[in-house]
Amino acid sequence: MILFIDACVRDDSRTRRLSEEVLKKITGEKPEDVKRVVLKDIDFAVTDQDYLRARDEHLAKGEFDSEMFLLARDFAAADCIVIAAPYWDLSFPAALKHYIEQINVVGITFEYTKEGFPRGLCKADRLYYVMTAGGNYIPEAYGFGYIEELARSFYGIENVKLIKASGLDINGADTEGIMRQAILDIEKAL
Repeated sequence: MILFIDACVRDDSRTRRLSEEVLKKITGEKPEDVKRVVLKDIDFAVTDQDYLRARDEHLAKGEFDSEMFLLARDFAAADCIVIAAPYWDLSFPAALKHYIEQINVVGITFEYTKEGFPRGLCKADRLYYVMTAGGNYIPEAYGFGYIEELARSFYGIENVKLIKASGLDINGADTEGIMRQAILDIEKAL
């Protein structure tokens, strides 16, 4: 199963458009192989004291089949993961952070060794982080770098790639030309 995590907010999102091209290349035009998670459509629970208490109780009892862990189970079971996240305010939309809080579940997406280090439990052998940006100043450490570190250090996904189109909103930019080139470059990333 290919898991597509859509953190795009706009209906005409360029990031989603680029991600759809990635999905076509991966699936060979078989959209039925893709499970879509549209973050703007999810009403995430607030991670407050009550939420954490309920979560801890389920974990202590080994109740990993609880509905509250559905997103984590899907993430752990995916063979390939594609995240569409536009570059916003030096990072990504807040909904992606909410999603990450939901999938970081000890016993589902990772576990700790007896020495206290995380060990990944995810099945995916690759993760593609797809992003577009209006400008060209894009420090990878804030958006992509964060996801890359989680994927490798916590989830056990070593093959993590960035696919991007940038400079889209610079005055005089050939936006469509930049997008066409990014689509052509997808083959190299896969």
